[in-house]
Amino acid sequence: MNKHIISFILLFLTAGFGGCANSNIQISKDRLASIGTSTVKITAQTDFYPPIMHTAKWLKPEPLAGGVNTSGAEDSPFITPDGQNLYFFFTPDPNIPVQKQVSDGVTGIYISRLNNGQWSQAERVVLQDKNKLSLDGCEFVQADTIWFCAARQGYTDLNWFTAQYKDGRWQNWKIAPQQFKDYQIGELHFTTDKQQIYFHSDRSGGLGQYDIWMSEIKNGIIQPPINISAVNSPQADGWPYISQNGEEMYFTRTYLGSPSIWRSQKINGQWQTPELLISQFAGEPSLDNQGNLYFVHHYYKDNKMLEADIYVARQADKK
Repeated sequence: MNKHIISFILLFLTAGFGGCANSNIQISKDRLASIGTSTVKITAQTDFYPPIMHTAKWLKPEPLAGGVNTSGAEDSPFITPDGQNLYFFFTPDPNIPVQKQVSDGVTGIYISRLNNGQWSQAERVVLQDKNKLSLDGCEFVQADTIWFCAARQGYTDLNWFTAQYKDGRWQNWKIAPQQFKDYQIGELHFTTDKQQIYFHSDRSGGLGQYDIWMSEIKNGIIQPPINISAVNSPQADGWPYISQNGEEMYFTRTYLGSPSIWRSQKINGQWQTPELLISQFAGEPSLDNQGNLYFVHHYYKDNKMLEADIYVARQADKK
């Protein structure tokens, strides 16, 4: 899980929500106002460690224009296949204590929509009851269902949840099946036919740190995971994205000390040795059905994260 998710897991396990006793939390509609006025926006021109492309299949990555990126931290992107909706995690400052994130009214999952070629101002995705404390992240959306992980008032530990989109809003949220805990499922991706779930985990039996695993889904039951050893390494391998045809896997791996994006192709039913696509603080890939590659880029200086933006690398033969 990303830095934010790891932080609130630790908080929840050690202190729960006792330190956030204000149950009268209000969800803000203005995330821009939550960012400190002294915060300076990092740009591609002032970036100390810009992402590096290692293939000619995509053009040079660039920050996503429009109403998505701010001088706060946009993270964990998920683009719907039609390229019209972008979900992401936002917090005003990645370095503020998680106790403030859980109760600040703005940290959580957002959506921006593509309208006439422009990304709209992002709106909060409401996934909790009013006045209930919850910190939601690691979203995955398929049709009218969203999967997300949350440290949530009234529940023990970090849990996966689902919600349904109905009548213009997400509702009917409920905790995911017990197998999500039993198999230690981390950030995930369901295949298009919903017959397989790929995820990362540090469960035993892996090659080291996070590994990517796959479980078949039979009669609605998640089966015991299989380690995808062809793509895993002693490094942290995770945050998988599976292409719509199921023949490409994009994921994050540590490379030269920072996150990077890799791709493996499935040939004759077997995953192949991955190739490096983008390095230097690039991670959590997501693609639209035109082959454009979306990811998070973290800005660092002196070993401190300053902020994060959502980037896009457009397929070289697409305009």
